[in-house]
Amino acid sequence: MTVTPDLHTPSPADLDARLRALRDTQEVVDALYRFAAGQDRKDTALFLSAFAPDATLDFTQPARRFGREVPVMDHDAIAGIPDTLAPLATTHTVTNPRVTLDSDRATLTALVEAQHVVAAAPERHLLLKNDYDVDLVRDDSAHGDGPWRVARMVIRTVWHDGDPAVLFGEARP
Repeated sequence: MTVTPDLHTPSPADLDARLRALRDTQEVVDALYRFAAGQDRKDTALFLSAFAPDATLDFTQPARRFGREVPVMDHDAIAGIPDTLAPLATTHTVTNPRVTLDSDRATLTALVEAQHVVAAAPERHLLLKNDYDVDLVRDDSAHGDGPWRVARMVIRTVWHDGDPAVLFGEARP
């Protein structure tokens, strides 16, 4: 009896590759979830776990939209974000994540709705709908199987509602 191979059945190696790609895709998105949840839960360690040691965060477009100039942030500036947001209650909702994998590098695009409410004056809020472009790297300290971390994040505001002073302070004359 001759057995003809089923051309539709993936090989074990193909299955392993597919499973790894699915796991990597989920873990890439998880880096953005850690960024968001760390802010919302005021968990600085969780927030910082999203970033590589040499990460940058570009928030220049939203700042310019509201008449402010801010530099692209390095890791030290990123580490200061939780203190900046301390007086606020925030909620971040991540949607439409799209991931491209390339070995130990990845790109991620997503929409993030970010609500910022002054804790002491809850009637004051700023809601931002942002487009995120993120480059990620796998943490190589675990020999190619470590967590994904943000190397570069660019945030662009698509629309907003509310008071920009909640996040950016009062407008300068």
